[in-house]
Amino acid sequence: MLSTALSVLLALALLALDQGVKWYIAVTLPLGESRPLLPGIVELRTVHNYGAAWSSFSGMRWLLVIATSCIVLGVLVVLLRRVVRHPLGVLAGCLVISGGLGNILDRVRLGYVIDMFNFQFMNYPVFNVADICIVGGCVLGLVYYQWFEKYDRKENANGNADAPSHGS
Repeated sequence: MLSTALSVLLALALLALDQGVKWYIAVTLPLGESRPLLPGIVELRTVHNYGAAWSSFSGMRWLLVIATSCIVLGVLVVLLRRVVRHPLGVLAGCLVISGGLGNILDRVRLGYVIDMFNFQFMNYPVFNVADICIVGGCVLGLVYYQWFEKYDRKENANGNADAPSHGS
């Protein structure tokens, strides 16, 4: 339970960080302008993204809200039903939920997502804290699925779904 509680607290803190950074960028850096963050590596650049990654589905605000909401709800159900109990899997799910909620809030409230981190050394879409959470959660989810999911599957098969496991 402790690792689950810590994962939830981390997810809430990252959601707050995402919204705080977006607010800061919106009030201090005019749209389209940039300033160095780590010179030569990352700059801050205000972008209004009306789509998803690489501006895919641009202008399909409500489709993106619905699709992202379905993913967030699906991951939440998996966590609440304790299908995933290993701390790495729980953390991965919490990160995906946190990032998804951060971008949903923008799309519903503003009609677009505020992005601000721009790699200067490569051609890559401008992104935000929520995107970092989503990508990080997906990577951790793949690691969990590849190496740790078998422990949760074994516990579910033994009928120990409600028993604490892995120090959680």
